[in-house]
Amino acid sequence: MSLGPLNDTGTPGAAASSQHLLDRIQSKKASVAIIGLGYVGLPLALAAAQAGYTTLGFDIDPAKPAAIAARRSYISSVATEDLAVEVDAGRLTATTDMARLTECDVIAICVPTPLTANRTPDLSFVSSTAHDIARALRPDGAAAQLVVLESTTYPGTTEEVIGPILAAHGARLGESVFLAYSPEREDPGRTSHNTQTIPKVVAGVGEDAARLAQQFYKSVVEDVVAVSSVRTAEAVKLFENIFRSVNIALVNELKLTFDAMDIDIWEVVAAASTKPFGFMPFYPGPGLGGHCIPIDPFYLTWKAREYGQATRFVELAGEINQAMPTHVLARLERGVDEALGRGLSASRVLVVGAAYKKNVSDVRESPALRLMALLAERRATVSFHDPHVPEIPPTREYGALRGLASVPLSPETLDNTDVAVIVTDHDAVDYSALGASGVLIVDTRNAMRSRGVACKGRLILA
Repeated sequence: MSLGPLNDTGTPGAAASSQHLLDRIQSKKASVAIIGLGYVGLPLALAAAQAGYTTLGFDIDPAKPAAIAARRSYISSVATEDLAVEVDAGRLTATTDMARLTECDVIAICVPTPLTANRTPDLSFVSSTAHDIARALRPDGAAAQLVVLESTTYPGTTEEVIGPILAAHGARLGESVFLAYSPEREDPGRTSHNTQTIPKVVAGVGEDAARLAQQFYKSVVEDVVAVSSVRTAEAVKLFENIFRSVNIALVNELKLTFDAMDIDIWEVVAAASTKPFGFMPFYPGPGLGGHCIPIDPFYLTWKAREYGQATRFVELAGEINQAMPTHVLARLERGVDEALGRGLSASRVLVVGAAYKKNVSDVRESPALRLMALLAERRATVSFHDPHVPEIPPTREYGALRGLASVPLSPETLDNTDVAVIVTDHDAVDYSALGASGVLIVDTRNAMRSRGVACKGRLILA
């Protein structure tokens, strides 16, 4: 009697267990758990449900399962109508009860991986989630489970952090529990792609895990890119974000240099972009924000030290990008002095855009928050307008801003504004009203000129 293909350990029972799970994935009988229902987890949960899997979302914030039960999306990339279809069909539910992980065949981890106050990796969410999974693992002899980490992290996390936690709770890795890594590639605010159409990089710890993970994602997304190891897959995600960080830092540094030469960086980038080969445009701004680009490079620099490697380009890019809000503040201070003949402490400053990028509501690591805090330190009167952010949510770094509400871009608001600084160029902002108001405008995104909006008052690019 044939036992089928053996796994890496040569254990016949493991091969049979992985084959059973593979059959369940292929037949869509597998149940799927998505842990962390934020900007990454909720779109993935919806995609899995739309692919035909019974999908159970997990989150420690009870508001998110409650919103899903109410058939209401809280993420812009997930349409409420699409969410309601899957909830009504019984394919998508959510809970805070981590004990229910034992019900699930495939478990995807989509939790935050922030930095500590000292800018070192904070894997507390990953570790606590691994412990939750370990406590809910199925007993020996029960059906196998696939655990996939999607959170961005340094090479080695899947095998060095999650694996040992599961093993310490008795998991037979590569036999009854299979580990894999597939980095998220969500881009909030982008409408040209979605979870299903963005190619998915996938790797497993061992051939069985790789085969299981590839089969699962092939049934959810259009294109799967298999790589040789989970460490490679973890490195792919860091490389993607470091590529952007370094290039944005380069154009930010050139902006400062060209400003000193009285050269318009926006015109330079536009002209260079006409080259049909060997050039990719990146644009300057007030700093980096979001859950990836300002954070992920530091995961690599931290891990590189373990190998005695210096990541000088990466660290320099981080320093340049982190310094941009301070540069904007200095340009704002100089502009107020030159145009209005006063200091910031006597000025009413309207920050236009609190989110970290256009057309989203996410304020994580937003340079707008840093700039608002710097303005408050200068004793300026600070308000903000953002059509996507009704009020500043709780943040670890900027607790003093919590609850500050967005003001309307009304004639009354503009009458009580001395200078407006455009930090986020949302499409929904009324730039015509801003330009017609006559207030001093400091534009960090080239929002006014790119839209052809005339300014009654002075316009300063920063």
